[in-house]
Parts: sequence; structure tokens; C-alpha cells
Amino acid sequence: MQHLKIFIELTRLNKPIGFMLLFWPCSWGLAYAHYFDQNLSLFIYYLSLFFFGSVLMRSAGCVFNDIVDKDFDKKVRRTKTRPIAAGKISVVKSLTYVLIICLIAFFILIQFNLFTIILGMSSMILAFLYPFMKRITYWPQLFLGLTFNWGIIMAWSAINNNISAEIITLYISAIFWTLGYDTIYGAQDMSDDEIIGLKSTSIKFKNNIGLFVSISYLISMSLIFYIFLDFFGKNIFTFFFILYVLTLIYQLIELKKNEKKKYLKLFKFNNFSGLFLFLSIFSINL
Repeated sequence: MQHLKIFIELTRLNKPIGFMLLFWPCSWGLAYAHYFDQNLSLFIYYLSLFFFGSVLMRSAGCVFNDIVDKDFDKKVRRTKTRPIAAGKISVVKSLTYVLIICLIAFFILIQFNLFTIILGMSSMILAFLYPFMKRITYWPQLFLGLTFNWGIIMAWSAINNNISAEIITLYISAIFWTLGYDTIYGAQDMSDDEIIGLKSTSIKFKNNIGLFVSISYLISMSLIFYIFLDFFGKNIFTFFFILYVLTLIYQLIELKKNEKKKYLKLFKFNNFSGLFLFLSIFSINL
């Protein structure tokens, strides 16, 4: 039982916001691709595969990240109790978990076409480079955006077996969404990160976090508005799109209050942003 508890803490399965933020972009790409395919059973099947794939890859990413950051995690109040940093589990055993999880994820990946499999394998490069970015650049959130939203392109290619300008635009919009929400998330650890020498957009824009997040969200919303401009005559699409926009506006209003204790809550609120945008895009099929 104790081993299971450690495994859950290690993979953050007790904190689903992480794998949901990985899954929502996949669902956006798949919902948009479904508009051109209209095979509902295939859509549902692929949606389930992307969901389980998101859970697995986020879990593997968390473990690998903790291995790389174990010495830094010991120095940060929020992370010093993580299993590897606290000495509850060895690095070797943790690496074994990473390999097993990635192997299971690979069996999910090979259910797709060859192009999507190649895209999925290439994403591993991004996933395993990300933990090192905070050491060399103030823009690790940008790298996270490139990594976390790769599923948009994979979901599209799984159905259409190609890449389009529209899906690249949606991918870029999601990157700016990630830039915003992960800057909010990183603001929790600014003081500790500055002391130990880690970098982030939260630190780079610490005097103008609200402005930076506002610009990031505005660019993201504008690109999505541009892609789906022709669908605003649909009442259901418009309704859910407005809800999506309101979730981002709410975060910006609350962020202006500059209350550190609210940063995690605002970060988690993006689960609603992802859900409402998925419902909005899916509604174009109705």
C-alpha cells in the first residue's frame, strides 16, 4: 500500500490537472479533425486513446522531471516532499517506472497511422528536454507549450494523415495559452527559484506578470477566433466559446489582485478553459 502511495505521488495521479491540460489540446485537434471526417465511433475511440496516452505521458514526464530536478526540489518548499527529493524512492526504480510507462504508452501510439506514430515518437525529444530548459533560459514555459500541445497535431494527423495550416495555427494558439497558465503556475515558486538559480517567464516578467499573461491569452483567443470565424453563426459554438473566453478573463481579473495563495487555483481553472473550448469546437459537428 505504501508503494502504491509513493507511485501515485511520483506520477502525480492524485493531481489530475496536469494530464487534463495535456489532454485538452488533443481533444481540440481531434474535434476539429472530426468535422472533416464525421466518423463518430472513430472519434470516440481516438479520444479515449489520447486520454489514456495523456495520463501515461504526463506520469512519465513527472517522474523524469523529478529525477532531473531532485537536487533543486529539495530546496523549494512546495517540492521538497516529492518522493525522489525526500528519499522515499531511488532514482533507478524511478527510471524503471518511466520505461514501463513509456512502453505502455507506445502500445497506445501504434494504434494510429504511421505518420502519427512518427509525430508521437518525435515528441519524446521535446518531453525529455523540457526539464533542462529552466536551467538555460527564462522561457521554459515556451518549451512546455511546444511539448504539451503537440497532441493537437497528432490528433489531427490521426484522422487526416496530414498537417494543415489551420491545425498549426491552433497549435500556436495553444502554445500561448500554455505560456499564460504556466507563468501563473511558476509564480508560486519565484522567490525559491531565484535563490537557487532557476529561470522562468514568471521571474522574467515578475513586475508585469498580469500584462504578460494578458497578452499571451489575448493572442491565443485571437488565433482561435480567426480559425473558427465562420462558425460563429452556430449558437452552441458561440455559447461555449464565450464561456471559454470568460474563464480566461476571470483569471486575469483575479491575477491583478496579486495574491500568491490564489495562483494555484487560477492555474487549475484552466481545466474549464480546456473543456469549454473542446465543447465549442466539437459543436461545429452538430
